[in-house]
Amino acid sequence: MIDPKLYTLLAVVEFNNFTRAAEYLSLTQPAVTQHIKQLEKELKIKIFNRVGNNIKPTNEGNILIQYARRSIALYQAMEQSILDERVRMRRLTVGITHTAESNAVAEVLGKYSFQNPGTIITIITGTINNLYRMLKNYELDLAVVEGKIKDDKINSLLLDTDSLVAVLSSNHPLARRTAITIGELKKEPLVLRRPSSGTRNLFKAHLESQNMSLDEFNVILEVDNIATIKDLIRRDIGVSILSRSVCLDELKKGKIAALPIENLSMIREINILYHKDFKHEDILQNIMREYSKVVKHYTS
Repeated sequence: MIDPKLYTLLAVVEFNNFTRAAEYLSLTQPAVTQHIKQLEKELKIKIFNRVGNNIKPTNEGNILIQYARRSIALYQAMEQSILDERVRMRRLTVGITHTAESNAVAEVLGKYSFQNPGTIITIITGTINNLYRMLKNYELDLAVVEGKIKDDKINSLLLDTDSLVAVLSSNHPLARRTAITIGELKKEPLVLRRPSSGTRNLFKAHLESQNMSLDEFNVILEVDNIATIKDLIRRDIGVSILSRSVCLDELKKGKIAALPIENLSMIREINILYHKDFKHEDILQNIMREYSKVVKHYTS
């Protein structure tokens, strides 16, 4: 059983307030305070510091919070696995980035679940950093991310390689070209992902490697949703920098054009991350095979 004080701790962290945590947990505020004090006494640490009207975890507190999340996630996973075993069901929680959400990955997971009765897949979308944190805490079984993560406890399986390209309307004057130059791109209105996105940061890093800055470009919109960006491109609102993999369906149907940028080769890996104690290697191999089939459909 999980110590109830750990649930109290995480509620305080979530609400950043003892009173709101108490309301959420249906406890009194003194009871919440007592739980935190008991944890501090048991572990001989100070968990929170007061910063104005807010509370901030200490370094030791952050360690406790990390392991509390991990412990609760593991316990819940154990309960679910026991229940699934009773009814002969397999359940997977897969984290994917917004880029992976918009390419073939979500379709592949859906097809795998459909083709394998008794398998339920939950998809959670987030940033690479958030997904990695959730994976480490056993809140995810798998994470599909762009790039690599260095961690001795996490295995990485190469799913695909991807490239960033300039994406234009099929009606754009440059759409029939085989490539676009940096100079031409600077003249175009750009619709980019938000600064927190890995796609944008990779583009920015490659520009900086060429002694250039995003400030030299005409960025007119920053949009988090990739589907919205592609819709704006189709309507000739602007040009974007996206992963080629998120444009496969539109490229096959001729709705948009994707051009490499001269002297700016932006290649990155798409990897499946999972704990070394992950027991379902067959699922990984089946996902890999299904992914190859789906991508071949779009590129043939």
